[in-house]
Amino acid sequence: MKKTFITLCVVRPALAGLSLAAASLLSHSAHAQAELAPWGNLQGLRVQGQLLETNTSLRLVRPGAAREAVTRPEAQRPRYARQGEAQLVTTRLDSVDLRETVTDLGPGRATVAVQATARAATALVGTFLALELPQGPYAQAKVELLDAQGKLLAQQTLSGAAAESPAVSRVRITAAARQLDIALAAPGTVQLRPGQAGQPLLVYLPIQAGDLAKGQTAQQTFTIAATGTVDRAPVQLALDATRPGRPWVGFGGNFRLQNPQGDPQVIDYCLKNMRVAYGRVEMPWRLWQPEQSQDPAAAARRGQLAPHVRESLEIAQRLGKLGMPVVVTAWNAPQWAIIGDQGNGTGPKADGKWGAPLDPANLPASYKSIADYLVYLKEQYGVEADLFSFNESDLGINIRQTGLEHADLIKNLGAYFASRGLKTKLLLGDTADANGYEFIGPAMRDAAARPYIGAVSFHSWRGWETPTLQKWADAATTLKLPLLVGEGSIDAQAWGYPAIFEEPTYAVQEISLYMRLLAICQPASILQWQLTSDYSPLAGGGLFGNPAPMHPTQRFWSLQQLAATPKEVAYLPLTASRPNITCAALGNPAKGVYAVHVVNSGATRPVTLTGLPARVKTLRCYITDPTRHHQEATAVKVAGGQARFTLDTGSYVTLVSE
Repeated sequence: MKKTFITLCVVRPALAGLSLAAASLLSHSAHAQAELAPWGNLQGLRVQGQLLETNTSLRLVRPGAAREAVTRPEAQRPRYARQGEAQLVTTRLDSVDLRETVTDLGPGRATVAVQATARAATALVGTFLALELPQGPYAQAKVELLDAQGKLLAQQTLSGAAAESPAVSRVRITAAARQLDIALAAPGTVQLRPGQAGQPLLVYLPIQAGDLAKGQTAQQTFTIAATGTVDRAPVQLALDATRPGRPWVGFGGNFRLQNPQGDPQVIDYCLKNMRVAYGRVEMPWRLWQPEQSQDPAAAARRGQLAPHVRESLEIAQRLGKLGMPVVVTAWNAPQWAIIGDQGNGTGPKADGKWGAPLDPANLPASYKSIADYLVYLKEQYGVEADLFSFNESDLGINIRQTGLEHADLIKNLGAYFASRGLKTKLLLGDTADANGYEFIGPAMRDAAARPYIGAVSFHSWRGWETPTLQKWADAATTLKLPLLVGEGSIDAQAWGYPAIFEEPTYAVQEISLYMRLLAICQPASILQWQLTSDYSPLAGGGLFGNPAPMHPTQRFWSLQQLAATPKEVAYLPLTASRPNITCAALGNPAKGVYAVHVVNSGATRPVTLTGLPARVKTLRCYITDPTRHHQEATAVKVAGGQARFTLDTGSYVTLVSE
């Protein structure tokens, strides 16, 4: 699409430029209206930029009390692709292959075509597209069931008793601020299941009733239309520049090397085109000392380094020369250092457990082996690691620990590092997600461990609820230590359907989460997973089989924009008055430097920012969305501590004081 930055200027004085309606119309062509999760759940349809939730899933319902098989994140191994206005997902539930095609028909409208093919004879009540409607906006919704001619066959409220309909061709759901209209290509029986105790209200739309024979294919097409109230209310952003919090060091990245062909070009591009202020690299422990009887440092000095070990040392050296703190992390261990099989990190083993524990009998040898690596890195490559961790050891990818074992590791390995003359300290946590908070409790309560904790860390794949994130912020405050988001992103399985990385919706969801992490957790850094070819923010160049020339995606521009936050700033309180707006502010009152980041996941609306210090007269403005790439827009004037501007749908805006 041609970029017309003047016509489409996103942030502008509220009374200048295009009207809100005109801006909204222009922005539609750049945004998909149907938001489909790559595992097959239609999350909603956009109308004038606002997402009207549909929350669908594909379900196999078995007879009796047997569980339902449901499409959901990290439960299947789906594939995702886009073909123009259509998004395609292929996945499997039990022995049934599913192919789903969602096609945009314009604002608030899409078709959902589902094909189900049984690999084996499968006893079923039926195969369904289920709507999960939240109790709040749909608690008193009226459901009307109609035939092909529009004749009303039955109606009830979603808060009524569970019911099964006659064969219908259309379902109309009407609530105070939301309306859904679903047309079925082939008539079928609809089931209504009211939710209990705040659970979603469920509407089961039939794909196939009854059993599926081996090799049988069933299919159904639904046309879904969503309408509702669009929130265009003005947004009030309130800044408090008088209460600085923890410092922001800068945006960071993970540099675990896994693809010798693809990694170098992505790393080079990111380091040349983004201010990367924090780095995390791998210690390939299993290759560093495969046998306990070896002297790995002596072998290394003789030139007997495995290529992957040498490359990992070199990337640590490269990051260190750029002046950034370096975290060294071990994902796996040599067999002599563990008990049993550590697995491959992609799922639990046959015993249902992930990873393997360290062998207590060999802990002294393990400590020496790790320290030997860090000393070698320091002496031969000129980089002293600031922090060390085992990756996601609360889960077991691939070394598994209990909270008590983690506390013992910190105090014992930390003391051993000190005895070897290393300044390196341990990361507390480095957990698989924010839900692993209890894992850090024993170390926090162990006075002997505290001197060797250098920072607190969690990964942002799951656990995004505000109370959960607040626990990590509180832990860092209690320990008076920095907090790191050691791996930043939103979908741990996205490597399996990498086309999703090029979707604007993914970019907006990712940067929106980062705004929440900044505002709630106040991390010293978010370390992107990854700034290599794995989960790459670039596309093409042969990455994921894409032969096009390598180029930045919207994700890259968003990350670059965040990374361009001025140096030497701390967090400042910033609140938004409306939903679908996520924001964070950083500043240095002594220097008069301020940066305000805002992501709009809703409709275009006017914004008033208050609380700016009197010395701020102008804000430079930068915008990332599907058509503008960290593009500087018209500056915003400040008067009396207030700035007024318009925030377009699907945009990420940064305002920086001059």
